[in-house]
Amino acid sequence: MAHAYTPGLLVTEHVTHRVTRRLPIAGDVLVKKGDHVEADQVVAETFMPGEVYPMNMASLLAMPPKDIAECMVKSEGDSVEIGDTIAETKGLFGIAFRKSVESRYAGTIETVSAVTGQLIIRGPDLPVQVKAYVGGTVVKVMKGNGCEVEADVCFVQGIFGIGGETFGPIRMACSDCEEPVTADVISDDMAGCVIVGGGRITIEAITRAIDVGAAALVSGGIDDHDLKEFLGFDLGVAITGSEDKGITLIVTEGFGDIAMARRSWDMLASHEGREASVNGATQIRAGVMRPEVLVPLEDGAKGGGSGADREAGLLEIGRSVRIIRDPWFGMLGEVAGLPSEPTELGSGSKARVLEVSLEDGERVIVPRANVELIEE
Repeated sequence: MAHAYTPGLLVTEHVTHRVTRRLPIAGDVLVKKGDHVEADQVVAETFMPGEVYPMNMASLLAMPPKDIAECMVKSEGDSVEIGDTIAETKGLFGIAFRKSVESRYAGTIETVSAVTGQLIIRGPDLPVQVKAYVGGTVVKVMKGNGCEVEADVCFVQGIFGIGGETFGPIRMACSDCEEPVTADVISDDMAGCVIVGGGRITIEAITRAIDVGAAALVSGGIDDHDLKEFLGFDLGVAITGSEDKGITLIVTEGFGDIAMARRSWDMLASHEGREASVNGATQIRAGVMRPEVLVPLEDGAKGGGSGADREAGLLEIGRSVRIIRDPWFGMLGEVAGLPSEPTELGSGSKARVLEVSLEDGERVIVPRANVELIEE
């Protein structure tokens, strides 16, 4: 029998989650298999080559490139500081009209070309550290490359995010999942916290959260005009996560005045005070990435099942879904029926549909392309 599949967001009280921590180039892995790590613990490090700084010695010394070598005071491989003399002419009779060149940069002399007359100074190596991101157990070590960390977590995926990885204790800013996030609900004692709101995030709230030094701000929706003001530009096809805006921002439901799904809000509220790991990276092209909030669970505090017995993306009776098109945009419900034959829509076209039982008990017919699964 054929099965129907649709994209979905994972929202679950308990799932075993594994993250890969990888260096951009070969380096040192600082942990071993079986180690317990905290979210902010450095698990691998390396050094990237420093910046390249050119100096046109032929021009600075006013001589042909082939003659530069005999005037060099410093050689390839020598370290230099700003202001060090790196070359000097002999002058007339070794005394008059002597000309010297001082280094404009700190680093190591990498090359001196007798063809172009260019000297290259390589700046100090740049340290690169990779943190665990989520507190858990190291289950795999890739020598010289990185490791994998596994943890039992409460997992909430969002629709869209801005900013990279961060972590901090969860603080609830709103008393209900429908309450908008305004500047007055953000307090000074939320510095370093993952602030969880309810409904639409205002630009004033984002600015206030940045001012108090919050790690992240998570809520149901955001107006696209506020997002543009926050970023400073219109966002096209979303590939985010590299922004340095002073905070990581995640919306769980979509754009507009939308409340956070009550189930998501209740789950996060139940973990207030616990450390959470947050990543706003979003990609909606091939290789879809969704922003996420992870809360590592204590032993014995694991909630319901991980849903591992269900195939990801499989539409079947009883699965929780969110409608993502009008006229029921944003509403939650369960799959109540899966007609096998295409159904004629109001537009006159035919499409595969499903029957959704909404939270208020109403049953509606929706094209299958207009829903997304809420994976549990």
